[in-house]
Amino acid sequence: MIKEMSEKEKEVENVLEKIRPALTADDGDIKLVKVENDVVYLELLGMCIHCPVSDMTMKDLIIYTVRESLPWVKTVMIGQNKFSL
Repeated sequence: MIKEMSEKEKEVENVLEKIRPALTADDGDIKLVKVENDVVYLELLGMCIHCPVSDMTMKDLIIYTVRESLPWVKTVMIGQNKFSL
């Protein structure tokens, strides 16, 4: 059974679509795990998992884009990394 995405999940997915080309250019990707209480849970995929500059990618690309696009987001969790906005 496929769960229907909430409005907030759709908003996050739209932002991720803007980010994906930069990640897929280096054989990586990002996945929305869930949105819960204005906290967005993401997972890095592919080469992003082992990338030596993934911290920079998370802060400079992903977190910045989420912050600018979705003011309702309070925190972004990427794997075990927590970024409060």
